[in-house]
Amino acid sequence: MKALKHNCTWYIVELPKEKKTVRCKWMFTWYIVELPKEKKTVRCKWMFTVKCKTDGSVERYKARLVAKGLTQIYGVDYQETFAPFAKINSIRISLSIAVNFDTPLYQFDVKNVFLNGELEEEVFMDLPPGFNVGLGIDKVCKLKRSLYGLKQPPRSWFERFKKAVTSYGFSQSQDNHTIFYKYTRNDKVVVLIVYVDDIILVGSDETGLVFVKKKLAYDFQIKDLETLKYFLGMSLPDPKMSFLSTKGSIFLIC
Repeated sequence: MKALKHNCTWYIVELPKEKKTVRCKWMFTWYIVELPKEKKTVRCKWMFTVKCKTDGSVERYKARLVAKGLTQIYGVDYQETFAPFAKINSIRISLSIAVNFDTPLYQFDVKNVFLNGELEEEVFMDLPPGFNVGLGIDKVCKLKRSLYGLKQPPRSWFERFKKAVTSYGFSQSQDNHTIFYKYTRNDKVVVLIVYVDDIILVGSDETGLVFVKKKLAYDFQIKDLETLKYFLGMSLPDPKMSFLSTKGSIFLIC
């Protein structure tokens, strides 16, 4: 049992932590600086989770560095925090339209999604556990991007995403702000639906869909999941069949 625990700890903790640290460096998440005398730091910690496949089996283990947002001070470390979320009925209607008109359905996952948002406020954070060896007790992280756990990441990410897709010529739905649409040649349409780091791309213009794919891949680190099969706990077994399945969610509950 001790050996098993040791091996699991090594696999779950050490490897993902190393990858996350590299990712944070690559995306310029923070700068190592000395803490100004009048400033206070936000604490942080490592969170370990298991990501499952649609059938409930383990896909991969994840380690994520998160800031302790409860230690932030309103008006100093953050201001606005609201970000819209996709309405489930809007998603179902969009899927229904795509199935009935036999249009392509694609899905993307944005890697380390909140690290794409830039901070407007000046936020200092303690050095991550295990990262502070040899740097000195007076060194802290000055955050440039909206690290997980802070108050503002959902809003910062959504504003960054909205700015990007509107530059592609998309318009934002006034009824559901997480839906973006663009009319192309011959009155064809391309629609984007975003739910945090999950993106659905649907439309009747194949050329327009390819264009959006390339633009998203250029602006963000995305994982192309190809044809939509699983979204928000709902499975789409066959795009040509007009029903959704929650088999994976039921499996997890049982």
